[in-house]
Parts: sequence; structure tokens; C-alpha cells
Amino acid sequence: MRHFDHIDAARRKHLFYRHPRPFDRHDDPAVLAVALGATLYSPATRPALADDVLRAARRGVMSMVLCLEDAIGDDEVESAEANLVAQLRSLHGAARPGSGGSGAADVPLLFVRVRDPRQIGDLIGRLGDAAALVSGFVLPKFTAAGGGAFLDALEEAVDRTGLRLLAMPVIESPAAVYAESRSEMLHEVARLLAKHRPRILAVRIGATDMSAAYGLRRPPDLTIYDIQPVAGVICDVVNVLGRADGTGYVVTGPVWEYFSAGERMFKPQLRQSPFDAQRAAPLRQRLITSDLDGLIREVHLDKANGLIGKTVIHPSHVAAVHALSVVTHEEYCDAADILGVTGGGAMASSYANKMNEAKPHRAWAQRLMLRARVFGVAAEGVTFVELLEAAGPR
Repeated sequence: MRHFDHIDAARRKHLFYRHPRPFDRHDDPAVLAVALGATLYSPATRPALADDVLRAARRGVMSMVLCLEDAIGDDEVESAEANLVAQLRSLHGAARPGSGGSGAADVPLLFVRVRDPRQIGDLIGRLGDAAALVSGFVLPKFTAAGGGAFLDALEEAVDRTGLRLLAMPVIESPAAVYAESRSEMLHEVARLLAKHRPRILAVRIGATDMSAAYGLRRPPDLTIYDIQPVAGVICDVVNVLGRADGTGYVVTGPVWEYFSAGERMFKPQLRQSPFDAQRAAPLRQRLITSDLDGLIREVHLDKANGLIGKTVIHPSHVAAVHALSVVTHEEYCDAADILGVTGGGAMASSYANKMNEAKPHRAWAQRLMLRARVFGVAAEGVTFVELLEAAGPR
């Protein structure tokens, strides 16, 4: 598997100073957590789920969650499980999990979002050989009180089958949202996750459930960071679970839930000049019409606040998230300069527009180099606009 492999090789050569490196589902979790990129959620009830997975792979999707929780009705669980098992068995007959070739046989990293710990072992057993397609499970409404049962069930499935299965707990419960319980709950979760660290791929944020605790839903022309009660929760999640001191995890960006525009209240959030410079005004208009200017703004804020990757619910979102995940040439030069210094000190950047300090900026530089490994480094002068135009649907 490799990001941007769906783009023509000649165009990739123009776009990248350093190309994205291949990875597969057996790589170090630290690599896979960053490589997730835009994680596409799909209800497990989809009648053509196997075809959906292959179609998503051809559009550059590297990770998907097949949902048995909030995306389906309470009365659909049994039929959704049966469909999931049948579809993955069918897919397994024609696919090589994470094999990295260019054919339709390649599939993204697949995760199953369960609603009950007992589903983990049950589904792995029912899948048989097709369980090899499953990279792990998404654990909803995760708390220290209830999360242990999910993680124990995962460990039991690993011990029984020998498969490598990873977990992505979702922080979204009322205990994580309400001020009086939040700090204690997050620290309890941190202690629980530390006991299972080899199994924890990333921590996901459930902004929809967080908003629901206050009876809120953000409109498409605002980002989740404009919704202050939820923004405060995200801040605390990063503070406790996303630290760069070796105790933290990759924390992924919350879902962007819009994919078509209604009436707009505010001006578009995309400046016109970068698109004019690339003669890409029609692309800008398409992004605005699809409300993707709000998504792009939110991904920028995710990155600035220490979040990597994003939950998405429509394939049209994927190219924007991935284009914004590419390391710019300027960022790469800064990180290389910082990591090339021993003993501390400060220096002017290679672009002569900022001061780089070797000690304070080192953790940032290390994280950036990991993102450069899986998403590549843009060629000098190549902008997000060019990357998005290349990565979007043909």
C-alpha cells in the first residue's frame, strides 16, 4: 500500500520531492497510525460492501471502518453482522490484504466498529480465513470502566487465532464530555491503555456524540473548534492522551459529516489567490459547492492542535485530507535542519522566514518526518491546490 499510488507516475514525479513510502498492515503501529489518513466509515449493512471497499481503494482510501454501531439501527445488528461476514468472505476470495500491488485485489486497512465486546471474538470466528482482512476494531463510547472488556476480548481473539489485531478506542462518552468527570476519566483511560499499549493503534474522537451531550450540531460553515464546549474536550484529550513524551498516542481528527451544500451564511473559507495561481478556479468552486472548504479549514486546525488523520463519511473528502497531509518542502527543510543539530541552539530556517530551535522543535520535527515517510514531501513550489487536483476523482 502507498498513498497517492492512484495518481499517474509521471505526475507523481512532478509533485513530490520525496515520494511516499509503501507500508502494509504488519508495519509498526506508529507508522500505521499516521498512514490511516482519511478513514472512511461505512455501515456494515451496505449490500455491495465488498465492491464499496474495492472502489474506495481505487480512489486512494487507505483505511475504512465497517460500522456495526451508530451507523445502523438497533434492529439491524444481526443482519448487519451476517452481511459483514458474507461480504468479507467474498472480498477475501479476490483480495490480498495490504499487499501493495496496483490491481483491484488490494484493499485498505479494514476495522470493524463493534457495539459489544462479545462481537469481537464472535466475528473473528465466523469470518474464518477472511479474518486476515481485519486489521482491528474500533471501540465506541470508550471509558476505563467499560473499555477493559473490549480490550480483553481483543487479546483473547489474538491469543486464539494468532492474528495481529489492533484497537482504536473512541473518546465520546458523557463522562469524557462533562467537566466534573472529564479529567479523572481521561487519566483512568490513559492508565488502561498503557496496559495494552502494543494493541493501541490510535485514539479517535467522537465529536458527534460529544456535541449530542449538549444538544448541539455544528453547521457546515463552522469547524468543530468553533463549538467551544466540544473544542475544550478535544483540548483535554490531546493533553492527556496525545502527549509527545512517549506516553501518548496518535489522536485522529473528528468526523466531517457534510458532503453537499445548502444555503451558506458565511463567506467561503478558501482564499482565491492560491487557486488563481494554479489556474484552478473551477476546483475552488467545486470545493465550495460541496462544503469542502469547511473540511479543509478543519483539517488545518486538526493539524495545528496535534491531531493526525480524520474520520470521513464520503469518498469526496479523502483527497482533501490526504493532500493536506503531505509535508511541504519548507516544513521538511525545517525538520531536517532541526534534527541535524546536536546540543541545542537556534538557527534561521532554510527559507529565511522563521527561527528554528533544536530542542523545543525536536518533537515536532520527529512527528513531521514520520508523516513525510507515509505521505511524502511536496516538491519545492508545489502547493496543496496541485496535490488536491491530482488526488481527486478522475
